[in-house]
Amino acid sequence: MTAVVGPTRRPPGTDPALVDVPAVLRRCRALVDPALRAAVARLDPTTGAQAGYHLGWTGRDGAPAPGGGAGGKALRPALALLTARACGADERVAVPGGVAVELVHNFSLLHDDLIDGDTERRHRATVWALWGAPSAILTGDALLALAQEVLLDGAGDAAGDGTASSSTRRGSPEAALLLSRTVRELVGGQVADVAFADRDDVGVDECLAMAHGKTGTLLGTSTEIGAVLAAAPAPARAALRTFGAELGLAFQLIDDLLGIWGDPAVTGKPVLADLRERKKSLPVTWAVVHGGDAGHELAAWLARPDDPDTGPDDELVLRRGAALVEAGGGRAWAGAEARRRLAAAEAALATLDEHLPATDAPTHRARAELVALGRHLADREA
Repeated sequence: MTAVVGPTRRPPGTDPALVDVPAVLRRCRALVDPALRAAVARLDPTTGAQAGYHLGWTGRDGAPAPGGGAGGKALRPALALLTARACGADERVAVPGGVAVELVHNFSLLHDDLIDGDTERRHRATVWALWGAPSAILTGDALLALAQEVLLDGAGDAAGDGTASSSTRRGSPEAALLLSRTVRELVGGQVADVAFADRDDVGVDECLAMAHGKTGTLLGTSTEIGAVLAAAPAPARAALRTFGAELGLAFQLIDDLLGIWGDPAVTGKPVLADLRERKKSLPVTWAVVHGGDAGHELAAWLARPDDPDTGPDDELVLRRGAALVEAGGGRAWAGAEARRRLAAAEAALATLDEHLPATDAPTHRARAELVALGRHLADREA
């Protein structure tokens, strides 16, 4: 008798379309936040206060921020925790990794705000705008050092609840080495970004490599570090790193679109922010290289932005630049490329079953949550 095979059924709760992504982010934040706050508490009072302000925990006067001071999205810690669970481990083993990648992310933001001259982030004044460039540099440096310290001495039981594993409490030199390599790549991406400002011949492949360094490498590490702390086999780690790196490029492409066409009330950045800075972002670079007549006009606009009747930052001038990016195909290409990178990320994640088959419902669920989180990022408005 021939068996009748019905449609494949997912375990309950593992359909990415049904995942409540904000709830997943809140759950992961609740696991990481006590250890993150405990780590920042190790800093001297002045640096700790400025770090707490930057992280959104306090106001300028040091008083607790309304609503508990949630700060940013905590995307990178969530990726670390979910990938550990996707490898069959308890999410809590990845808490030090989640803390470390969040610290490195915020180190980069503190320096990035200064480099770009940004005076606002998340609808608040930036650290350098309030306390000066030296404070922003030193606070960023302190967070970077703290990230390594957390990985090397372990921070999984920073909340004092006894839930961390003994291996987590011992620390992970392997995870610390991974993070060091990541920072080196991140700095290289930032150096390229700064260098692009003085060049008029930036290619799309160069720009993608820069975006990988600035964004993709840290998201790739956020996913790999969870696998490292979960003691996953090397092929599983590689698959998860590819997932994160491709997701990072999708994230950067969307970020570049929002930097031109995002709503300032949602993004917390000035209108047409990236064009105001004449950034060689991915959609801009694509339009210059492949946009034909519009691309040539855009290149001239970037090189000589001053209008005889208005200043270079006049909104009409900036909107002309945005129109040229769109006419040159940069907006359409960036959206399509973000979708392609997201598909590549999901394909890499799907190979995890070949290296580390899911054996229980929580592991299946974590993999679905990773897919849902990636799709959520591709549809974001801020």
